[in-house]
Amino acid sequence: MGAAKYTKGCTGWLIVLVVAALVVTAVVVGIRKKSHHSGTGPVPGPPGEVTQKYADALSVALQFLQVQKAGKLVNNKILWRGDSALNDGSDAGLDLSKGMYDAGDHMKFGFPMAFTATVLSWSILEYGDQMSAVKQLDSAQDSLKWITDFLINAHPSDNVLFIQVGDPDIDHKCWQRPEEMKEKRPLLQINNKKPGTEVAAETAAAMAAASLVFKSINSSYSDLLLQHAKKLFTFANDHKISYTVSFPDLQKYYNSTGYKDELLWAASWLYHATRDQQYLSYITVENGESYADWGRPTWFSWDDKRSGTQVLLSRLNIFGTKESTNAENKGLQMYQKTAEAIMCGLLPDSPTATSSRTDGGLIWIDKWNALQHPVAASFLAVLYSDYMMTSRTPSFSCNGVTFSSSDLRSFAMSQADYILGNNPMEMSYLVGYGDKYPQQVHHRGASIPVNANTGCEGFQWLKSTEPNPNVAVGALVGGPFKNDSYIDNRNNSMQSEPTTYNSAVLVGLLSGLVTTSSVVPSFT
Repeated sequence: MGAAKYTKGCTGWLIVLVVAALVVTAVVVGIRKKSHHSGTGPVPGPPGEVTQKYADALSVALQFLQVQKAGKLVNNKILWRGDSALNDGSDAGLDLSKGMYDAGDHMKFGFPMAFTATVLSWSILEYGDQMSAVKQLDSAQDSLKWITDFLINAHPSDNVLFIQVGDPDIDHKCWQRPEEMKEKRPLLQINNKKPGTEVAAETAAAMAAASLVFKSINSSYSDLLLQHAKKLFTFANDHKISYTVSFPDLQKYYNSTGYKDELLWAASWLYHATRDQQYLSYITVENGESYADWGRPTWFSWDDKRSGTQVLLSRLNIFGTKESTNAENKGLQMYQKTAEAIMCGLLPDSPTATSSRTDGGLIWIDKWNALQHPVAASFLAVLYSDYMMTSRTPSFSCNGVTFSSSDLRSFAMSQADYILGNNPMEMSYLVGYGDKYPQQVHHRGASIPVNANTGCEGFQWLKSTEPNPNVAVGALVGGPFKNDSYIDNRNNSMQSEPTTYNSAVLVGLLSGLVTTSSVVPSFT
């Protein structure tokens, strides 16, 4: 072999040239694979052809946000809903009548409500064109503003934020329509003496994200939201105490597992809204390594924002930031690497795929509110897929196996299709969509006839075996057990109770699937 390598003549030189050409080609291909703009085809522009089933499902899903509205209803199209909670906040001289009830009860919990607003804002910012293409953008913006109006009023001074309206113990002892409520609805606030870092930070995130949504629609309202967001972030960052430490009784309801993720989440949204370098430094150099758990995939939810932050900040690394330092860029690269690790855990053919799935293919993590994790994971997957497609990033690697943006989109579609009826129960888990869906949703207002005057004692309607007299259109129920089964029983709140925050994430997922379209490199 050694002698042949140095043989003189044309044949030898030809072999050398061919080998050299192959080496050059391999290098070029390798360089292209590392580039964010290596391209696998043209980047789509405006929304393309609509996929009707997702458009129909989006229209249905958005209606649940209307069902959950409190206060003096405007242009109300939910015939069995009326005005409610009109005196909320009056004990403190505030108007807290708006906002949304979090689930099948009549509580206003500020933590999940703010998360609902943040995710709804994110969905509009990324997929507003798609929503507009199927005439759902106005509905999404209306629902968002109904929450942000409440959040503005709930923040009457820099270091005071009202985080709850109603007493959950009293509320849960009643089964009644919200229009009939006569019980006391006490207020709960965080302040300098009793802080609540994660609630303040999540509310800051919601207001910062919403400020971007309303920037071109109502600039003064956008500015007001951003002012509140900045003050709330400062309050959250200066008083690092969990709200369930300040108020231990709330551990029974929305118990927080920590506030570091909300601080990063809020700072990320504030950077997108302001382009102020202090926020970028906060999330990359100052706190990224200690707060973000780089390299460790997590599940996105009302309680844990880490994976959402990883994906949100990936767009900065993918599309570039003009004024970032080398240290900040390194931090952004770590966020993107973690985002890719999250994606690798979702794809069923990945070497690092999670095994937590039903036989029907649904991501399944918890028997309570089982659908929250697959919906949220799919939302992140379709976002990351569109970041790749817009930037012409051809693939990413999962322990040596490469996957494309279309693989991520296919995964997200598989989860959405399961929810919409392609499952062993052959039932849609989105109420009002398809021919078969849950009839006994755990929802007070939906379960009681409009003309029934029950007062607090309407439990006969909780125990009834009849379908709900009012259809809670758009409600995403808790979902199936690990064996893909579902028990349609109103008292089975583990499976049959819908939540507003799950609906917001579902709106984002469906909006991303309605049609293909490039995402904007920057929200500003």
